[in-house]
Amino acid sequence: MTTPPIKTRFAPSPTGFLHLGNARMALFCALWAKHNKGIFLLRIEDTDQQRSAGQYTDVLQEDLRWMELAWQEGPGVGGPHAPYAQSERHGIYQNYFDKLIHNGQAYPCFCSEQELALSRKTQLAAGQPPRYAGTCTHLTTDQVYARLAQGLKPTLRFRVPRNEQVQFNDLVRGPQGFNSNDIGDFIVRRADGTPAFFFTNAIDDALMEVTDVLRGEDHLTNTPRQIMLLQALGLRVPHYGHVSLILGADGAPLSKRHGSHSVQDVRNEGYFPLALNNYLARLGHHYDNNDFMDMNGLAATFDITKIGRAPARFDLAQLNFWQQQAIIHADTEALWAWVGEAVRGLVPTDQRADFIDTIRTNITLPRDAVVWAHILYSDPLPLSDQAYHIIQQAGPAFFENALQALEQHPNDFKAMAGEVKKKVGASGKGLFQPLRAALTGELDGPEMARILPLLGAARARARLQAVL
Repeated sequence: MTTPPIKTRFAPSPTGFLHLGNARMALFCALWAKHNKGIFLLRIEDTDQQRSAGQYTDVLQEDLRWMELAWQEGPGVGGPHAPYAQSERHGIYQNYFDKLIHNGQAYPCFCSEQELALSRKTQLAAGQPPRYAGTCTHLTTDQVYARLAQGLKPTLRFRVPRNEQVQFNDLVRGPQGFNSNDIGDFIVRRADGTPAFFFTNAIDDALMEVTDVLRGEDHLTNTPRQIMLLQALGLRVPHYGHVSLILGADGAPLSKRHGSHSVQDVRNEGYFPLALNNYLARLGHHYDNNDFMDMNGLAATFDITKIGRAPARFDLAQLNFWQQQAIIHADTEALWAWVGEAVRGLVPTDQRADFIDTIRTNITLPRDAVVWAHILYSDPLPLSDQAYHIIQQAGPAFFENALQALEQHPNDFKAMAGEVKKKVGASGKGLFQPLRAALTGELDGPEMARILPLLGAARARARLQAVL
């Protein structure tokens, strides 16, 4: 018997923008499939019609494409298990509800929310884990019809087998075991007729022949329920792997206060997709190679066994590091398009390549390029407080000599600085900081040897004269 190819899936609910935590899970699934020359499947879990919205379905697909996460099966691509939106699969789910009912593995439950809440409260007060007490487990057919005649709308509960051990080998966490007695009969269909999340999720994973399910650790307690469901229905059980969630640097769950929290935010800020991918691929997963990699490189050595069990910490500084690596590796034309109209309106066309190469190691986002475009091509030049202080310390004689040196070496900063050093005896920071402050208004930035030719002799002269 041949082993089926690895198939992973990403199955988001379109109830909002794609969060970085979900984006990382999609990336892990795509990389694992690509590593194994398998299939990456996209499924839209939109059974919650009140919260799901078509606009989010479209946007999350745009986000995945932007991240270069191409799915080989799913919306817009097709495949042997269509449709790939759960809102179009209700007939399939009904068949399996009917099968459970026919086999006595599911039953109607008429307990109200108030009754269930009181039962949970009583169990907790007794030091017991809250689970369904089995109130409707043994209702007779006549009792069921009587309640239906009263207009009561039941949920459908799965009858959990008693005294069984549900065991599986987690792809990330190793052997896991649950006692069925601790679970309690759970709802698979709500009172309004819509299926519960983990019912449709499990059914579709089996029917779509998903082999490896990677998902957040918050789904770990759903797994024994899904395994029992699939076994009861005679469907194949996939391998499950549960990945720790992403926390902020302060140890709290990732939220907006930690910075960009959705792929839309990251895109709008101006991050490159490969920057995000290089960062997320290492967030809770170890690579021996710390070089900047394309998608093929990231997939080649992606390894589920190198996913850590400890919570991953979101670090904006690390994301920015990989963004800077992406900028270093990008070609000039790509960066010229990326910096935006504000920059292109300031930088002379014949200087655009030199401008990009000058600033590329000193920028992280397009707004940084805008700052440098204004510094180099706009007047009057504003001075930072630190730059003003340094200029004051240097004194007028320093800049009088700098003006004379500029006339001798209008495009050669090294030679110009050398002349100033001979005249005033300054060196190190005492030489270079006043010159940088006067010419750029800042104390840090690109190499002055590259900046001076971009400024041009006339603008440089005007700026030195202005500080006098």
